[in-house]
Amino acid sequence: MGTLAWIIVFSLLGSAGVVVGAGALLLLPEGSWRRLISLLVSFAVGTLLGGSFLGLLPRALEPGERLHVFSTVLAGVVLFFLLEKWVLWRHCHDSECPVDRVAGELILLGDAIHNFFDGIVIAASFLSGPALGISSALAVVAHEVPQEVGDFAILLHSGYGKGRALAYNLLSSATTPVAALIAYFALSAIQPLVPYVLAISAASFLYIAMSDLVPGLHRVISLRNAAVQVTLILAGILTMAAIRTIAHG
Repeated sequence: MGTLAWIIVFSLLGSAGVVVGAGALLLLPEGSWRRLISLLVSFAVGTLLGGSFLGLLPRALEPGERLHVFSTVLAGVVLFFLLEKWVLWRHCHDSECPVDRVAGELILLGDAIHNFFDGIVIAASFLSGPALGISSALAVVAHEVPQEVGDFAILLHSGYGKGRALAYNLLSSATTPVAALIAYFALSAIQPLVPYVLAISAASFLYIAMSDLVPGLHRVISLRNAAVQVTLILAGILTMAAIRTIAHG
């Protein structure tokens, strides 16, 4: 099987992670998956933070200059603040507005960017050799499964129905094979921009986690809930750390 065929197969495998993760929730009774949403949101905070600090930013810093990369992250945070303001203005013109829904729209945008560069990573790895390509693709699949489950939980938490959340997650994940094909044919032209778009993607995840999700976790105040939330946030971070360790092991 040729390099292009390997890239297509493994990029499709990576985008299918959303089906596995979201499908697991859809198979549960409604009462069960609703009880899991707050737990999965805590886990999603951990995966977003871990993915940003342990995955996207280190990868962006490898070929990029630190000042330029971190300046891009800062610009990205401001950009997503403005984007959130625009989404709120677009959907709400009265004093009471469902802010939680905005997190869903932003997570789809950030996830599409992240999945796009997963596709570029898969293509670039296979162009360097089959062994590196397969190991990189498996690492992408491994981190996409827990991350997409968390993203699906965020969409449910933001008010999306199960079918609509699944459809949007599938649409977002479709950027992986599209990007892999683009990268295969034009990687040399795209590669210089990768660190900075990765930095913007990291900024979106950081902004979503800290601005939109963490405040919601403070709505119920109890020692038990706090312990569960911290445990799940750490579990999300450790999951991303473990995947990075395996991928670089």
